[in-house]
Amino acid sequence: MSAGSRAGRQDMGLAEEIEQVVADAVAAGAVPGAAWLVRRDGEVARGAAGTHTPGGGDPVRPDTVFRLSSVTKPVVATAALTLVDDGTLTLDEPVDRLLPELAGRVVLADPADAGAGTVPARRPITVRDVLTFRLGLGIDFTAPWPTPTVAALGETGLPAGPPQPQAAPPPDEWLRRVAGVPLAYQPGERWLYHVGASVLGVLVARAAGRPLPDVLAERVLTPLGMTDTGFGVPAAARDRLGPHWTPPGDDGSRELYDAADGQWAAPPAFPDGGDGLVSTVDDLAVLARVLLAGGEPVLHEDTVAAMLTEQAGPVDDEGGGWGLGLGVRRTDEPGGRHAWSFGWDGGLGSTWWTDPVTGTTAVLLTNQMWSSPAPPEVFDAFREVAFRSATFA
Repeated sequence: MSAGSRAGRQDMGLAEEIEQVVADAVAAGAVPGAAWLVRRDGEVARGAAGTHTPGGGDPVRPDTVFRLSSVTKPVVATAALTLVDDGTLTLDEPVDRLLPELAGRVVLADPADAGAGTVPARRPITVRDVLTFRLGLGIDFTAPWPTPTVAALGETGLPAGPPQPQAAPPPDEWLRRVAGVPLAYQPGERWLYHVGASVLGVLVARAAGRPLPDVLAERVLTPLGMTDTGFGVPAAARDRLGPHWTPPGDDGSRELYDAADGQWAAPPAFPDGGDGLVSTVDDLAVLARVLLAGGEPVLHEDTVAAMLTEQAGPVDDEGGGWGLGLGVRRTDEPGGRHAWSFGWDGGLGSTWWTDPVTGTTAVLLTNQMWSSPAPPEVFDAFREVAFRSATFA
């Protein structure tokens, strides 16, 4: 955000300033539409701007349903930790009992060279490894693309790239294919992105003896009243899911990524614990409030404390670490989020972060995917206002 923009809004309260930030982004053609919510000390400001279709059409509303992609991860991790609380799982047990496909792992001798051969895993993969993304498989953002293991995962026929909920096989077949790929690193050795969340969804379902959507609904969504969240659009929310768009090209035009009746409109064969959910700003704020308050009624307070404590990191160059299934900031952000703020972003155009120091939760959901792992300018501007502003009204 420029100094001039700040000066022009210096007399606004938080709600007005955020409304202006989002409206400006829509007017500039940065995103077709967005909904947002900021909560602090029991006060809530929420709003929406733009339309479901670039250039016009039905307006986006505060209760519009959006595709979450990676903001799915903290929601499914919460369900997993309810199984830890009731003793169904323990964090440091091997996953072999429930995921025998992942027993007896072999590891690339050189993660950059598949031709260097493999060595035996020094120990089994644990539940904690899966939650902390240190099971040994995933994306290494510091290495040339694609790494040997990422390429090998693609060769199994599993969908790669942006989420495709209807393209992956059912969970047992999905895991069978993943299990045929050697690990890039020893279990517990290195944080690698995303695959752990997908494996976690299979682990949760097998541990509970129920499909993941049912476990998530029974243990998290229904107790918290998150009626607009699910794999496939919940029946009550079907008329509030619009289309989703690619980023604008050089000429400003966008392509349709997913139609309103597309891949998220029906339950998927593989409910992906990493990127498969839809939700609303209100539902995500409910989960954030529960975690901020200690976890009741779905999690024990000590479990939430472990969830929100850095378990792996750094995961980027900007003060990011990783807890049990979600991001945790390691450092204060000048003028913004404090250390131990928690949440995550989604490449289909979503962000949720909560700052426990100020008690601020900020959620922004859009109907346009990102063009890179770095968030578009509107997300930085939104977070700057939400976490910097000293006044709420």
